[in-house]
Amino acid sequence: MKGIQFVVNERGEKTAVVIDLRRHSEVWEDFYDATVARRRQNEPRETLKSVKKRLRRRGKLSSDG
Repeated sequence: MKGIQFVVNERGEKTAVVIDLRRHSEVWEDFYDATVARRRQNEPRETLKSVKKRLRRRGKLSSDG
C-alpha cells in the first residue's frame, strides 16, 4: 500500500510501521482512537445525568440542557 512502510527486525518480523499522514491521516486517527478507548476501558463510568447535574452546579449548563 502506498504511503505505508513496515520496519522489520533481523529475522524479517514486522516490528513497526511508518504511515504517511498526508495520505492516510484517517487510518492514524482510527488507530489512535481505538488505542485510547482500550486504555480507558477500565476507568470508572459516570452517567450522563450526573455529568449534567455537576455542570449545572458549576453554571456551565443551562437548566434546559
